[in-house]
Amino acid sequence: MVRYLAAAGLSALMIGLSGEAACAQASPETAATAAAEARQATARSGLGLRDLAMMERVSDPRLSPDARQVLYGLRTTDWENDRGVSALWLVDVEGGTPRRLGASDGGAATGRWAPDGRAIYFLSSRGGSSQVWRMDREGRAAVQVTTLPVEVTHFQVAPDGRSLILSAPVFVDCDTLQCSRDRLDARSQSKSKVRTFDRLPLRPWDSWNDGRRSQLFVQPLNGSGLGDGAPRPLTPGLDADTPSRPQGGDNAFTVSPDATQVVFSTQTQGRTEAFTNNTDLFRVPLAGGEAVNLTEANAAPDGAPVFSPDGRRLAWLAGRRENVGGDQPVVMVAEADGSNARALTDWDRGPGGLSWRSDGRALYVTASDNGQQKLFEIDARTGRVTALTDQGAVSAYDEARGVLVWAQDGFTSPTQLWVRRGSGEARRLTDHNAEVLARLDLPEPELFTFAGWNGEPVQGWVFRPAGFVEGRRYPAVHLIHGGPKSPWTDSWSYRWNPQVYTAAGYAVVMINFHGSPGFGQAFTDAINDHWGDRPLEDLQKGWQAATAANPWIDGGRACALGASYGGYMVNMIAGRWNEPWRCLVNHAGVFDVPQLMNAMDIGNFIWEFGGPSWERKELYDRHNPETYVSNWSKPMLVLHGSRDFRVPEEQGLATFSALQRLGVPSRYVHIPDENHWVLKARNWVDWQQEILDWTDRWTAESP
Repeated sequence: MVRYLAAAGLSALMIGLSGEAACAQASPETAATAAAEARQATARSGLGLRDLAMMERVSDPRLSPDARQVLYGLRTTDWENDRGVSALWLVDVEGGTPRRLGASDGGAATGRWAPDGRAIYFLSSRGGSSQVWRMDREGRAAVQVTTLPVEVTHFQVAPDGRSLILSAPVFVDCDTLQCSRDRLDARSQSKSKVRTFDRLPLRPWDSWNDGRRSQLFVQPLNGSGLGDGAPRPLTPGLDADTPSRPQGGDNAFTVSPDATQVVFSTQTQGRTEAFTNNTDLFRVPLAGGEAVNLTEANAAPDGAPVFSPDGRRLAWLAGRRENVGGDQPVVMVAEADGSNARALTDWDRGPGGLSWRSDGRALYVTASDNGQQKLFEIDARTGRVTALTDQGAVSAYDEARGVLVWAQDGFTSPTQLWVRRGSGEARRLTDHNAEVLARLDLPEPELFTFAGWNGEPVQGWVFRPAGFVEGRRYPAVHLIHGGPKSPWTDSWSYRWNPQVYTAAGYAVVMINFHGSPGFGQAFTDAINDHWGDRPLEDLQKGWQAATAANPWIDGGRACALGASYGGYMVNMIAGRWNEPWRCLVNHAGVFDVPQLMNAMDIGNFIWEFGGPSWERKELYDRHNPETYVSNWSKPMLVLHGSRDFRVPEEQGLATFSALQRLGVPSRYVHIPDENHWVLKARNWVDWQQEILDWTDRWTAESP
């Protein structure tokens, strides 16, 4: 049976059950309707799909220079037009009602204060392309600052307020920005669409490489804070990206407090760039000149440079090993010119989000730590690390004049802003989504630890279904995280949120298997060369521990769900541990590891297996789902986006093809306009509903 779904912005080809298997599994589909209705009756207060899709999303807090106000971003969803809408908001540090800045009309993101605090710079595409705009402090009116023929992707305001440092994608052999624009226009108007490539990467993330590189420019400003003349390239002709494309941020470059130097992170290996993660820091005068490599001696990644407030020191994050995923960087501190560098930290965690405290005596970082994403303070002299938060996930922060503000979320709360002055108590500044949250039943996570691979302690969570009733037994889903070095943390997700499943009446089990960061370098490294065995052992033992300790979980009515590496593991489970499961769900998962490693957009990912497939064939075969396909028997839902170049769609097609050949009940959900993630609101709701319909169908009570 083949049917087409074209509803609410989703065009999905869904191929149903085939032949004998379809007839054999007819009764669970009938029983699923009653089961789903019963679960919904007890979980009406749970998190609905539309609830989650329409929530306001807080991000990017920025303290005003006088530390009296916090500027932040808020993304809402325009359901009718199926798009996100970004605006800037302002709230007083001492409290009060946050307010939307009216000049956000037309879209406003990446808000940054002018150094004197009298204006706010931001990015907006309201004029037809992404450019820098400027509004007054109260957000009453906005004026356009840059009018470049190419789009501005990132920017920083120089500390003296006299210029902007911009990043824009251009052709490095073009002498002017207009040259890049003209070449793009000519290409789009050409009747021939033939493209040639002489090196990788071909398809970064979700688009084909068009030959441009992200370059830094200096845009002078006049006395009114508007663009004064054409921007000047800081690194003309440099065959490199700053920030890296497509997912780098403005933390890839920094300006010295006296506005005379820029330090940036990039790769300059030319043809072999795709095969290494080795990045270096370069220093270049703001007035122009030669870029000097500050970290050439380190063959691992160097990034996130930040000058101390007095401009005398430079700090950054330095990896210790080249091409080792999940390698925990150290915090380095040197003189401003990069000399006398020393490792400040010797800490068994992986810091990120580096910045200096405003008095220069300490630095801040975020890091995963035992299932939490915490904010830490590091003494700039001794390297002593102190946790500033406990439960939850800190996604962003800022500090000025002893006032610290941060964005934090958790399993039971979307992101809100918090503030603390000095050593005082933390206070919540925002209460977005309060009306929705007030009517929701969001079960608290129950943490447990068990002996996993090698007898080592492994962390897991169990969630009870919304509307839980003592004495009843509930079906379950086992959620498996991706990465593979991207742990479950106590955080709010708009992609894989356990509360979606608690609302549908399921118990939820989640395991931070070996390979997950936040538990020490040795724990993370344990997955290297062991994708398919050590994490699988953890998942098996974690599932056994969770069901044994919670007899209300009906382990006979359970499905395993995963995306990316989690989808890889679902395919491994299908061949090596399929006994407990009524069904499986595989989004953007891996069928053939050797093919993945040679087709994906990350050229150095082969080092997860210690080298290329043709040199380590036995290892690849041992940890390859395709090796175990003959054992597949459990119903599987396969979902994939056509713009996914991280795990290309052919992996999902191969999975579905194998299932159909074997006569295993299966369905393929095609999302043509999504990448590795499902991001559009209407697509996401329909995609998630497909998953819930599948699990409802196969976990129904036996008639």
